[in-house]
Amino acid sequence: MTRIWTNWTGDQCCAPIAIERPNSEDELATIIAQAAQRGQHVRAAGSGHSFSDIACTDGLLVDTTGMAQVLEADRSSGRVTVQAGISLHALGSVLADRRLALENQGDIDDQALGGALATATHGTGARFPNISARVVGMRLVTASGDVLELTPESDPEGLLAARVSLGSLGIVSTVTLACIPLYTLHRHDLPLALHDTLDRLDEHVNCNDHFEFFVFPYTDVALTRSMKRSLADPTPTPTWRRRMTEQVVENWTHELICRTGRVLSRAVPRLNQAMTSALSERRTQDHAYKVYATRRNVRFTEMEYAIPRPHARDAVERVLELVAHRELPILFPLEVRFSPADDAFLSTAHGRQTCYIAVHQYKGMEFESYFRAVEAIMDEYEGRPHWGKRHYQTAATLRERYPHWDRFQAVRARLDPDGVFSNDYTRRVLGRARAEVVSSAG
Repeated sequence: MTRIWTNWTGDQCCAPIAIERPNSEDELATIIAQAAQRGQHVRAAGSGHSFSDIACTDGLLVDTTGMAQVLEADRSSGRVTVQAGISLHALGSVLADRRLALENQGDIDDQALGGALATATHGTGARFPNISARVVGMRLVTASGDVLELTPESDPEGLLAARVSLGSLGIVSTVTLACIPLYTLHRHDLPLALHDTLDRLDEHVNCNDHFEFFVFPYTDVALTRSMKRSLADPTPTPTWRRRMTEQVVENWTHELICRTGRVLSRAVPRLNQAMTSALSERRTQDHAYKVYATRRNVRFTEMEYAIPRPHARDAVERVLELVAHRELPILFPLEVRFSPADDAFLSTAHGRQTCYIAVHQYKGMEFESYFRAVEAIMDEYEGRPHWGKRHYQTAATLRERYPHWDRFQAVRARLDPDGVFSNDYTRRVLGRARAEVVSSAG
């Protein structure tokens, strides 16, 4: 019987030898060791929310979603140890029950924690780094079935590599996170003229705890989203009103417009203008984990680049000009976010204040010409692609963009010298593992 695995969008698929679903670290270790003894490659998959082929394999695929338990939570220190297969959505809820929260997170919470860490998934906020930056310990199962405890004390190089590893070092079984007391977010969504948004970009980013904006091609209005944190009590939006906004406006209406634009590509500018005209001011005040995430039902594929923050305005304007000049049928907005520098070897924000620019295309529509053209722009700013999203980079083009590339490769050679956790994606973007290089040379 053929086993097919697909990602959330349905445009990445593979036929692994088998799909295993462990519920414990012991089960995971046994599965990996036996696969390695059989000479099989092993990859991990969580919720399948990556747009790249990072999880695909013709070897053994490990579905980690059964490993979703909270193992320990200390309110006094804020340290929480969880299995890596837990979804960000479930994690937010269980942390709230303990009056704790993640310091920051992205706008989609379907991802498994392990996958979010492996790809440097982030939110927005000039003072609040991506999720991996708050990892203070990990347990990593290697090809031998051994479990390594990675902490700043036991293996600092290993931890700096494993926090963002692309799944190339082993499979993470548990994660210890530094969390903070539960807090409330005050979110203000406000349509503003794009030129005004860009003119005051530093003010928006620096004067809010979290700031992002969205702009549809062929329009001159940005939907700005400003968020500030407090310990005030939540005053949540009524469930019916939130569902109406998310389901009807943000999903059903957008789906209908995308389907129309897929058939009538010349109508795309007018369709985007119609979407923009429907934007309105909104305020939300609720516990942070309920505010960060938005519901995404419209299927798409995505590319995102991390560039030095000072280039944000130029890059946004150039992408919008590119779409208009080439008359591309793009029915999704650019999404623009910000983060501080961090120190994980392969973090897209390593060593520099960062602006993230994400571009999308609706399912079933040609995307490569758009994505390649956007990538060419980002290359001029030494852009680093999001590991879980589409891009066309290779190890040769990426090496110089990461100051500690060789330190990561040294950890990889130590923890997975035989390339058990390799696949086409890691060989393309990281190069071959040490044993694979020796074998090909022989």
